[in-house]
Amino acid sequence: MARMGRVQELRRGFKFVGIVGFVTILQATWESTLLANYFGLFNGGTGGAIWCMVAVWLCMLAMIASMAEMASMAPAAGGQYHWVSEFAPPEWQKSLSYVVGWCSCLGWIAGVPSCCSQLAGVINDLVVLKYPDADIGALWQTTLMVYLFIALTVGFNIFFARHLPLAEGMILFVHVFGFFAFLLVFWIMADHAPAAQVFTSFYDGGDWGNIGLSCIVGLSTPIWCFIGPDSGAHMSEELEDASIQLPRAMMLATVLNGILGITMMITFCFCIIDIDQVVGDDASQFPVMQIIFTSTGSYAATCVLGTLLIVLLFFSTVTTVASASRQIWAFSRDHGFPYSTWIRAVRPDLEVPVNALLVCLGVSIVISAINFGSDTAFNAVLSVSNAALIFSYIVSIGCIRLKRIRGEALLPRRWSLGKWGGPLNDVSLAFLIIAFVFSFFPTTPLLDSVIWAADFNWSIVIFAVTCLLALTYYLAGGGREKYIAPVSLVKQE
Repeated sequence: MARMGRVQELRRGFKFVGIVGFVTILQATWESTLLANYFGLFNGGTGGAIWCMVAVWLCMLAMIASMAEMASMAPAAGGQYHWVSEFAPPEWQKSLSYVVGWCSCLGWIAGVPSCCSQLAGVINDLVVLKYPDADIGALWQTTLMVYLFIALTVGFNIFFARHLPLAEGMILFVHVFGFFAFLLVFWIMADHAPAAQVFTSFYDGGDWGNIGLSCIVGLSTPIWCFIGPDSGAHMSEELEDASIQLPRAMMLATVLNGILGITMMITFCFCIIDIDQVVGDDASQFPVMQIIFTSTGSYAATCVLGTLLIVLLFFSTVTTVASASRQIWAFSRDHGFPYSTWIRAVRPDLEVPVNALLVCLGVSIVISAINFGSDTAFNAVLSVSNAALIFSYIVSIGCIRLKRIRGEALLPRRWSLGKWGGPLNDVSLAFLIIAFVFSFFPTTPLLDSVIWAADFNWSIVIFAVTCLLALTYYLAGGGREKYIAPVSLVKQE
């Protein structure tokens, strides 16, 4: 903190187990394989979903290793935009870190309504499963439920923030326990498809005309299952001994989640006898509820397991809100936003950035309003969350790779990639560029000019508007004069 020119404002309440739980619960990988698998199955089928998830996990490990090394060098709540400010070429340090700061904030804030949309969808599916004639699927009803979960998760971060480290450790246990509960139900009670069908059957639901292209379009599912490894970095100013504990926690959480997530994806795909029943026109966006009911034959068992998913996803959303608020707080601390002085204020009695949490609440509600007019909102918001975070990863890893190419000295770190740093950075960048481009693809080609708006992936519009707002404030709103690049505060030792 002294080297980075920062003053300790937040309470360091997290220890190693707590931060491992934080990152693990936020990624919620095995839960996401059950709740966000529609897009991967629709474009890829069971074979595509499984093999793409394995490939994404391996590439994500390389990416997270690259970010863990940077986190060891500079464990700051700003995360990516702070690293870009320190590692970019001098002439680009201020402007590039400013752009990355806005994109990272967008990615984290958009992740909040994405998680809340999943929560609302699971509850709707549980109700409809028991009461098929229930009229609760209207867009306004779903959106109001999303608003409820946004308010509850933000409220938890304000009023129960001191208990967040303890809660993360406890929910980590529930995370592992719940995994085995679902696994045993699927293994013992469900009907299973042949292994050849599961691992070698591919599905081009979007009619892309090419299985490989279809699988890449469906990457949003496995990427969503592993996105957010930088969450720990945004909590680094609340973690003891962050320069070594944080990178270890990031790697351990991703290894653990990868093993659990891939195992659950394979198990779930074995329970899919007919892919059309899962991704067809009449299928639910969360088919896991129907598969659980078919396996158990019990409404009670389905409700218990569904409730377990809701609890885990709720705390995943709580951690997403925590990360988003810390990212907003850190960026406003450097005057990256309008009204930054108000946003960055921290109440001494709470030691929590309450105003940043309120900004997260307000922007999440505005983003969620798209759901009133389009049932494709979840895909759009999910995609923009992925794309914005991936963009911040590309720039930050690209900056440190450039320093390696130029032979420039890196900052001291207690967790180092050594000679593997360059190759791992290269693998990360190659993967991230592909993932960024395809984050903006629709689930089906826009061939019908009449209904193209319903199928269009509006995430690119959200991303472009955010970048335009950032550019406008930077050039015309005083951002260029007010924004303080973190590198300008660093003490040269």
